[in-house]
Amino acid sequence: MRIIVLFNLRPETDVAKYEAWARETDIPIVNRLGSIKSFTVHKATGLLGSDQKPPYQYIEVVDVADTDQFGKDISTATMKKVAAEFQALADNPTFVTTTEIGA
Repeated sequence: MRIIVLFNLRPETDVAKYEAWARETDIPIVNRLGSIKSFTVHKATGLLGSDQKPPYQYIEVVDVADTDQFGKDISTATMKKVAAEFQALADNPTFVTTTEIGA
């Protein structure tokens, strides 16, 4: 399963603070979970073929290797703390679960 997380920062969130937190806390901790194949965070830079501003500032891509273990992993005290910190920085993130339709 792949989870795509689309979000903007809360108006009061400092971009540098968020990006430091993502690099130093979020990315390394999530990538150490046994259920995760890969976790990356991307900053939106534009819309292809357009001068319009992207609707989201950031996109997370979470590749889950084991969905049963993922449920256990995100229930730990460490992940609850990381999730709470993320919710304090991000403004109403959207979590989209996906499955691949072809290779």
